[in-house]
Amino acid sequence: MGKRSILILIGFLLLIAVLMFASETDVAQGGNHGNGHDNLGTLLPLWSVFPFVGILLSIALFPLVAPQFWHHHFGKVSAFWATVFAVPFIFAYGSPALYEIFHIYLIDYIPFIILLWALFTVAGGILIEGTLKGKPIVNLLMLVIGTAIASWIGTTGASMLLIRPVLRANAGRSSKMHIVIFFIFLVSNIGGSLTPLGDPPLFLGFLHSVPFFWTFNIFAEMAFVVFLLLAIFFLIDTILYKKDQKAGLVQEDTTDTKPIRIRGLFNIVFLLGIIGGVLMSGLVKLGHVTVLGVHLEIQNILRDLILVGMGLLSIKTTAKSIREGNEFTWFPIKEVAYLFAGIFMCIVPALAMLKAGSHGHLAFIIEGVKKPWHYFWVTGFLSSFLDNAPTYLTFLNTALGNFYAGLPEKESVARLIAENSIYLKAISTGAVFMGANTYIGNAPNFMVRSIAEETGLRMPSFFGYMIWSAGILIPIFILVTFVFF
Repeated sequence: MGKRSILILIGFLLLIAVLMFASETDVAQGGNHGNGHDNLGTLLPLWSVFPFVGILLSIALFPLVAPQFWHHHFGKVSAFWATVFAVPFIFAYGSPALYEIFHIYLIDYIPFIILLWALFTVAGGILIEGTLKGKPIVNLLMLVIGTAIASWIGTTGASMLLIRPVLRANAGRSSKMHIVIFFIFLVSNIGGSLTPLGDPPLFLGFLHSVPFFWTFNIFAEMAFVVFLLLAIFFLIDTILYKKDQKAGLVQEDTTDTKPIRIRGLFNIVFLLGIIGGVLMSGLVKLGHVTVLGVHLEIQNILRDLILVGMGLLSIKTTAKSIREGNEFTWFPIKEVAYLFAGIFMCIVPALAMLKAGSHGHLAFIIEGVKKPWHYFWVTGFLSSFLDNAPTYLTFLNTALGNFYAGLPEKESVARLIAENSIYLKAISTGAVFMGANTYIGNAPNFMVRSIAEETGLRMPSFFGYMIWSAGILIPIFILVTFVFF
């Protein structure tokens, strides 16, 4: 298809979307455009999530049917779907639509990417050298370490710190795709369950009056899932390792073993700076400024500046040989930045409808959530495909509204923890655990996959990965439901 044909197709899709949005707006408002951003969730039609479905299908299918095209043009595909939604959305709803777009980029996307970039950059400056042989017990130990530290340096920090050593340790093995998949399950997701530093939804809860150490209350749920996953991994890895050994597919390193050493360890200081910046933004109140109609907390702006500073200091002070030893490139973070820029745009209608509660076109989801296991599964399912931070907040507010409507947030959260903590546990575990269900459930998933593929490892497709998660994670989550919720 030529460029002219593509432009005609884009124009045709935009025209259809503009006409449909305009028609819905006229019906809903008697011909008047949106009169405030608060009611957009009640006005947006259900089909407005079509671009979001489109970008998900593109991420799932293009790497399968047109891998070369996808590798060179994934940013353009992301921009295409963002444009298909944004242009008619703005045309139909005017300034409220612009506000929603500015809001999600200024409040959510830009801080999200800054945090990921900072952790990616700093962790990429720490090189673990020495002889690590990818035997089952060694792989198990590395997964345990990664899972243990993820709650303290974030799932992104832990993933970026350990994925390259894991890949190097298993470079001589034939069967190793499963190792990266379990790495995503444990280090990139479930390991971040114990503190607000571990995963964005928990940090959002911290900002909304959930005590910092309350998340240790879900240690039992996390330990249950981690134990089962580690046991399954060790069994699978042992079977495949022995099978490869018998077939002569394990390339044993015959050179002298080299002691383990860590270079670039001073980057830990920058990592602590990132953690300090994140904590500061949750503990300090410095007022706010308004940018493009959006209220930005000054402490959050300061946090982002600190994170950028830590990343730049790491680049400046880390020897080039260390990053070369890590086979460090900027491609993984660029892929996440481009794709999530489109995803964040396209999830605007879905999040707006969820926030509208019983008045939006996704009311059937909100109204169907009553029991703890409902919260666990609905929060988890949506977190597998939407941004898990606003999904967490949506269902936290749903629970607060069901039990303590009309009370101030701080008081209602305290009472929820004291009287109905099982609901907060269900929301928290659903948002964090089920981010492992898909590649887009949590940003580190994408980066780990990208880094693995840069080494030549063939990773499963979007749907192929979901077969793994459905076959391993879903049965475990069903057990979690019966045991805990």
